[in-house]
Amino acid sequence: MKLFKSDTSWVLTFKHAFSGMAHLIKTEKSFRVHFSFAVAALLLLVIFQAALLEWVIILLVIGMVISSEILNTAIEIMVDIYCPFYHPLAKISKDVGAAAVLFSAIISIIIGLLIFMPYIITLFKSFY
Repeated sequence: MKLFKSDTSWVLTFKHAFSGMAHLIKTEKSFRVHFSFAVAALLLLVIFQAALLEWVIILLVIGMVISSEILNTAIEIMVDIYCPFYHPLAKISKDVGAAAVLFSAIISIIIGLLIFMPYIITLFKSFY
């Protein structure tokens, strides 16, 4: 006898979430690109021995970009289900979702440059 009825639902919730992540990794090139850049940013944080605040900012930015990519994929799938034919509003929905990802990616690049450029400049100065 289980003490909590919700034990199974938590396990299933995580199972479904990991299934969704596996789907994204297998099928979504954009997700893999964003994920690769996230890993690269984390490696730079380690290499440059970045401050805690820089870690927090980069992690928040990574979360923003990855989350927007996940939501955009969900929007695209839902639009495809409910509107398998061309419709101008379906196109707008997909375009707006893609714009959210683009906007978050541009902001992340700017933030990444602001954080990493001083480290990179210092690194190049040490070679010359």
